[in-house]
Amino acid sequence: MIPPAAPAAFLRQETMNSSDAKRVLETALICSPQPLSVRELRVLFNDELGADTVKALLQALQLEWTQRGVELVQVASGWRFQSRPQMREYLDRLHPEKPPRYTRATLETLAIIAYRQPVTRGDIEDIRGVTVNSLIIKQLEDRGWVEVIGHREAPGRPALFATTRQFLDDLGLESLDQLPLLENPTQAMAGLEAAVPEAVQAELAMEEADASTDGAAMPDPNSEST
Repeated sequence: MIPPAAPAAFLRQETMNSSDAKRVLETALICSPQPLSVRELRVLFNDELGADTVKALLQALQLEWTQRGVELVQVASGWRFQSRPQMREYLDRLHPEKPPRYTRATLETLAIIAYRQPVTRGDIEDIRGVTVNSLIIKQLEDRGWVEVIGHREAPGRPALFATTRQFLDDLGLESLDQLPLLENPTQAMAGLEAAVPEAVQAELAMEEADASTDGAAMPDPNSEST
């Protein structure tokens, strides 16, 4: 936060140089718990900086952080700072107890939605060959990774599922085009597993355990165990 007594020259766009502008962007992005879009970042300058100028400043800021353990990246929802993948080994030492990765059933379901979207629950069941546990779909929806985007014009008008911006943000991706390319459909789960950060998998595993406990009294009939 800029102190109330900050020099007026620093705050006024007409006197702000690129170094000051980058410092404003850097501060806002570091302090924000969520990615910020270019449109949101322009508000910092009362919209007096154009989108192209803000993007150029962000790219310059990216270069300045190249040799650091934290990087500035663009994801689906905007721009954010995050630790570099090679730092994970060291950061994990702060929390050595690693929860188990989430189950094969959950990963397969998410992979099918990510690579085949939009799909219905019936499509997922046809591909996997087993009934989908409703807890898996609910868990992915509650996390904000999957949403209903419409209904298929078929008997019963089944819901069509697709992934969300939050899904891309959590994977550190700007678009679905950045998911690992597949040579054949059977590689979907392996491709998604490689894309999902281990820390996110661990977090989802704990959520899945809680969901299974909450739903223990009302199991999904004819579905596989999760």
